[in-house]
Amino acid sequence: MVSLPPSLQKQVSVMSMNLSAKLDELQRGDRQLETTVALCEIRTQLQELTKSVESCQSEVSEVKRDMVAIKQDLDAVQQVKEDLEELREYVDRLEEHSHRRKLRLLEQGLTLFLSYAILAAVLGMLQFGYNTGVINAPEVNIENFMKDVYKDRYGEDISDDSVKTLYSVAVSIFAIGGMVGGFSGGTIANRFGRKGGLLLNNVLGIVGACLMGFTKLAESYEMLFFGRFIIGVNCGLNTSLVPMYISEIAPLNLRGGLGTVNQLAVTVGLLVSQVLGIEQILGTNDGWPVLLGLAICPAILQLLLLPVCPESPRYLLITKQWEEEARKALRRLRASNQVEEDIEEMKAEERAQQAESTISMMELICSPTLRAPLVIGVVMQLSQQLSGINAVFYYSTNLFTSSGLTDESAKFATIGIGAIMVIMTLVSIPLMDRTGRRTLHLYGLGGMFIFSIFITISFLIKEFFGYVQEMIDWMSYISVVSTLGFVVFFAVGPGSIPWMITAELFSQGPRPAAMSIAVLINWLANFLVGIGFPSMKTSLENYTFLPFSAFLAIFWIFTYKKVPETKNKTFEEILALFRHGNDRSSLRDSRLYGEEELATNSSRETVLSDATTANHTHATDRL
Repeated sequence: MVSLPPSLQKQVSVMSMNLSAKLDELQRGDRQLETTVALCEIRTQLQELTKSVESCQSEVSEVKRDMVAIKQDLDAVQQVKEDLEELREYVDRLEEHSHRRKLRLLEQGLTLFLSYAILAAVLGMLQFGYNTGVINAPEVNIENFMKDVYKDRYGEDISDDSVKTLYSVAVSIFAIGGMVGGFSGGTIANRFGRKGGLLLNNVLGIVGACLMGFTKLAESYEMLFFGRFIIGVNCGLNTSLVPMYISEIAPLNLRGGLGTVNQLAVTVGLLVSQVLGIEQILGTNDGWPVLLGLAICPAILQLLLLPVCPESPRYLLITKQWEEEARKALRRLRASNQVEEDIEEMKAEERAQQAESTISMMELICSPTLRAPLVIGVVMQLSQQLSGINAVFYYSTNLFTSSGLTDESAKFATIGIGAIMVIMTLVSIPLMDRTGRRTLHLYGLGGMFIFSIFITISFLIKEFFGYVQEMIDWMSYISVVSTLGFVVFFAVGPGSIPWMITAELFSQGPRPAAMSIAVLINWLANFLVGIGFPSMKTSLENYTFLPFSAFLAIFWIFTYKKVPETKNKTFEEILALFRHGNDRSSLRDSRLYGEEELATNSSRETVLSDATTANHTHATDRL
């Protein structure tokens, strides 16, 4: 039973007291009130009381309607709660299914045909390594050739400074070609495919190698420049297409190690060029054109091996929508008919970036979600080139000679650099999927920073104690050891990780555009170092490596603060780090702990949050 409102209760009490008083007066007859008058007053008060009771009944009716509405609200809330429980169970099942799928992906191994496909693809990176290092050893021979050609043409000797400038052009125009090729990589990859682009690229490799090989026969150093430019375009395309192809055909658990094979091929190419460039083999006035022309070998070998390999399954499924062709490619690469986990993972990636399936470079730059991974990819590429490593690759022989070594010892020390690069890259392959990309990159940058300081110290020792022969010998030893240590730590991290992590940070749609931008930046920095290092060495003298030390410190801090760990993460999870984890805490947690389920949990919480909001809105509308 509903109680009367307090105001009404008070009114009824007052009226009751008044009526009692009137009745008492009538009974006592104290004031001899007339009965008729008293009854009229009583009737009036009774009418007022009736009105109050009717008003009370109206309020009670309103209360009843409110209670009905509240009950409906409670029923709606209960329905929302049930819907949320159902959704939570569905997300749990989906998460469990995704986790099982990922575990199956992590169990995949290296097959014979996959090894063959990777070997065929990385010949492009061997080409890049060979042409990066081949110009180093025959520096004096090439400069003598330029002097002879100039004298034959113009009948006078060319100045040493002009010869140095021409040689710097021969070194750096390779990087200009690399910029052109790298920037075109995304377009080529989307139009012709990863494998198709690599096959077409070998035509440029053959043309560039022939131009360089016939330079002396044609007595034209312009032909050398043009050949270096063409082979640079070839290498630029390789640096874009090869990491993309390998990252897309590699199993999830081997993606890091197999990505390091890129750098292994580069270091092998460097070592081969350095060994062949010694005076006892091809480092002579007659042999250097053959040395440069041997760049035709990787191109021809890849033309013979690569046609047997399948196109990238990701390209076939996501870009071309050829699901059955993608299955066939996966069956060959995995040597198994059980490829549905890979197909599901690719489809999940496709769904995650469906809105970006045809993304252009401008759209990539303007995308808020993709801006963070793009900045990371660009800075990682700069950390490779502005570390000073190419100053060592291009001018190591000259550096060692300046440190007090004989010309022959300097060339053998350069070969030692190549050998150390190969060995340390082999060491880093198992570490890549065990330690993680971010950790190795931090070790690499930190070690390079320390040894760049030691290189500067070795130069200063020569400056202050150069008159003491024993001190010169000791200083030469410090210079060689510091340079080798510098190269060791480069091979551990910055040598391979920037290429790999750029391909990993992006899903299928924006990946080609991202690789094009990253490779363009890489080659631009390569060019600046190649063309600027001789002038920088002249200006700064003993402090030549200090700018590189400063860059290494900056890149170390950036990597520590901003770069997430991508080890054992699917492309879908990596994308989720930036899509749902734009807040700093998500990136920090992923970076520090490498939690494989962070992206999944973040996605799950977002789904539940969105569902809660939607259901609550729906319930409110119903009420």
